[in-house]
Amino acid sequence: MNKIQKMTMTATIAAITTVSSSLIFIPIGIAKIFPIQHLANVLSAVLLGPWYAVSQAFLSSTLRNMMGTGSVFAYPGSMIGALLAGFLYQKTKKIGFSALGEVVGTGMIGAVATYPISTLLLGQEATLFGFLPAFLVSSFTGAILGYGLLRVLIKNKAIGGYINENSINDRRF
Repeated sequence: MNKIQKMTMTATIAAITTVSSSLIFIPIGIAKIFPIQHLANVLSAVLLGPWYAVSQAFLSSTLRNMMGTGSVFAYPGSMIGALLAGFLYQKTKKIGFSALGEVVGTGMIGAVATYPISTLLLGQEATLFGFLPAFLVSSFTGAILGYGLLRVLIKNKAIGGYINENSINDRRF
């Protein structure tokens, strides 16, 4: 896949994620959880790589904030999760590790990174343990959805050579 195709797919995934965010979200305390964002992170991490996954997460977070359907908490969570998902998939070529990277990156590291934004920049009283459950539930749900979607697409040969560096012969899980 060349760079133009990767950028187009990144923009398409970001657009679908942005549109779906106004339809599918769960408010938990001061944060909103978007499982579709995490599905998109796993999908773009596997199909496009870590840097395009981070770009997709940044685009989606920015567009959701501009539309008023997201919050600034989306940036650290989604971008760290997308990066870790992409790196783990790149190193192992296993979709399960990509999903795990999304959960650890967003659910744990992203929640910890969000805490200073809430307390220092926004002046909101928040506890670290208030972010962890919300981010973990959201990222786990979305990662499972992304893993399942990729497995179905691979089984039905719908994504052809897009996975594993455009090789249809190298399909390890």
